[in-house]
Amino acid sequence: MSLQTPDASLTIIPPRSGAGFILKKGQLLTITDIQGEQVSDLLCYNQHDTKEYLSSGRTLDYAETLFLTTGHPFYSNRSNIMFTITRDDVGRHDFLLTPCSKDTFRIIYGHEHPHHGCFGNLCNALEPYGITPDEIPITFNVFMHTDVNGQTGKIKVLPPKSKAGDCITIKAEMDLIVGLTACSAEQSNNGSFKPIGYAVAN
Repeated sequence: MSLQTPDASLTIIPPRSGAGFILKKGQLLTITDIQGEQVSDLLCYNQHDTKEYLSSGRTLDYAETLFLTTGHPFYSNRSNIMFTITRDDVGRHDFLLTPCSKDTFRIIYGHEHPHHGCFGNLCNALEPYGITPDEIPITFNVFMHTDVNGQTGKIKVLPPKSKAGDCITIKAEMDLIVGLTACSAEQSNNGSFKPIGYAVAN
């Protein structure tokens, strides 16, 4: 679900929801943290062949860093560049953790009636494009702040470094189907749920 702002310059994804849309080659997608400390899960597929999708493993392998930022290309499972970051106000994001789901809230948080999470929101947003739940991989978790202990390997989720108005811009390097969320996990967003804004430009 998404709502258009009155000036039509920014589309708002309400808290704990998601959106799906087409991003054509050469277009720019800007994702804005409207209120600060809010994560957005980003996922994409080749519009013309959805068996080609964003790959965490290949992207991190080729970049040789966990800290992906301005100038870094993001690769598909076929090692083709899907998009490149052209602007990054924050410089700290996550590409290790899977989108939160009912199982996340059941296993990690102990919820008896769990929310469907970003995974459920992506399933709903991408269903019109013929993408099934089993075809949703690890997402690029925009503004998410994770830390890996160099001694133990333990992963810790910390409050996002993003402030109100901070944004990241990506340039599509092929025609893409994009799934985007306002993350549903308390820990990822420093205990509260807020909207995410996005805009597409040629």
